[in-house]
Amino acid sequence: MIEEIRLRDLGVIAGASLPIGPGFTAITGETGAGKTMVVTGLGLLLGQRADSGAVRSGADQAVVDGVWIVPESGPVVDRVRESGGDVEPLGNGRAELYLGRTLSAEGRSRATVGGRTAPAGVLADLADHLVVVHGQSDQLRLKSAAAQRDALDRFGGAAITEALAAYRSVFEAWRRASADLEMLTTEQDARAREAEELRAAIAAIEAVDPTPGEDVELAQRAERLANVEELRRAAATAHTALSNEDDAPDAQTLIAEARRELDRASASDDALRAHAATLEEIGYRVADVAAELSGYLADLDETGPHELALVEERRATLADLVRAHGSLAEALEMLSTGSARLVELDDDSDRIDRLTADRDRLRGEVDDAADALTAARTAAAARLADAVTEELRHLALPDARLTVAVEPGAETVSGRDDVTILLAPHPGADPRPVARGASGGELSRVMLAIEVVIAATDPVPTFVFDEVDAGIGGAAAIEVGRRLAQLAESSQVIAVTHLAQVAAFANNHLTVVKAGDGSVTASSVRRLEGDERAAEMARLLSGMADSDAALGHARELLQLGSRA
Repeated sequence: MIEEIRLRDLGVIAGASLPIGPGFTAITGETGAGKTMVVTGLGLLLGQRADSGAVRSGADQAVVDGVWIVPESGPVVDRVRESGGDVEPLGNGRAELYLGRTLSAEGRSRATVGGRTAPAGVLADLADHLVVVHGQSDQLRLKSAAAQRDALDRFGGAAITEALAAYRSVFEAWRRASADLEMLTTEQDARAREAEELRAAIAAIEAVDPTPGEDVELAQRAERLANVEELRRAAATAHTALSNEDDAPDAQTLIAEARRELDRASASDDALRAHAATLEEIGYRVADVAAELSGYLADLDETGPHELALVEERRATLADLVRAHGSLAEALEMLSTGSARLVELDDDSDRIDRLTADRDRLRGEVDDAADALTAARTAAAARLADAVTEELRHLALPDARLTVAVEPGAETVSGRDDVTILLAPHPGADPRPVARGASGGELSRVMLAIEVVIAATDPVPTFVFDEVDAGIGGAAAIEVGRRLAQLAESSQVIAVTHLAQVAAFANNHLTVVKAGDGSVTASSVRRLEGDERAAEMARLLSGMADSDAALGHARELLQLGSRA
């Protein structure tokens, strides 16, 4: 339920606050005062496309804020929190939700949901759970086959919802199986060629049997083998310096001699004992290095030109794989993924058989689900037609007869049914589709009657009607007002109207008043009660707010509305 809407610099409205609340709120005002800006502002809060032309002349931006009362848990709050916002608990399972939209004169738009900036698409998601808006454009939409089918589906409730969900499930499964089967059959030759190419590539890699990092390791070995003589000379020279088998002094001999001298002298000075111990440790380390260099030289003696040739031959083999796949790592990856892909491709024949069987089985399930959906819609269509016909009798169309036809149509994700709403406005008239045969006033009442009937099975928190009374007057207008009041018993109703007969039934009457400042028209909104409301009703009736006759008629209408 909408608790309040605040508008600033939207159209001709410089600033206004609309206290809405529960029940039936009527919004009236002089032509050009900005009544439609209220609906425009609400549309912005519901994620509709922003038009910079709606920004008040001379202003930098237009701002619309709304306060909703929503259940403390459920899809609305879940979507708000998913977008990063939150609600304010009020107790008794209710919470306040703040929505906002800012529109700059340059066309930029910003939305806020639950106190946090969010994409306008989040507002559109919430709109499906918060408000149903009906205006002249919505009456035009009622002429579309899709809108008429949606109205029937809403009325049908769980029976159609469950049948439609079951149908869509098998229809999508059938469509996927059909698409996969078509892909496999049309691309069968190409997939066979891919399989042969994969088989050859995998065989080539398996024949080489590379290991991860082998190319890098072989490059290092080749570098070592190519410089073996230089390596042997350096290692031999170092080994001789550390451990000489001839009589020439080497490092081990000199270090041992130095340690012995320090050991002898340490008896006279303890300071030399630590140095002697260090030299002893160095001697051991030098001996270890000398032994390691001896082993290194022995290993070099065992290598030669033959090993280098083998390494280069292996590197050339690996280079072929690198050229084919980009790198050795990619070749190994291809071996893994390609093997899995080859298993899939080799299964094509069996998969075609399985998909053919699945498609044929699902085709039968689609037929059964479509028949069940048609049956549910047909049963609901008869009930909807009777209920709306009865409702039209109360909307000054006592002899009208509504028919809802469910006929075979093209197969889509929504079923195989074409739904057509037909109206016979008087006895003897042939039922004609409302898309072609209903006048604007009749279409308004048909739309209202449908919403009143559907609200009993598919309640909506808030209905907004923008001049739903267009094209009607007199007794018909009174009945429209009465039916809006009835709808307000289960939902919040907001109606922008130019008819006193409709406004009389509202429990909350707001008027949009304007005042000229010499260059720009500014509008504001205020709640009407008592004599002010009677004067506004008189103005709606006759254009003269102070006419005694009009005031008398206005008070009579208000008394009628209060008894509704």
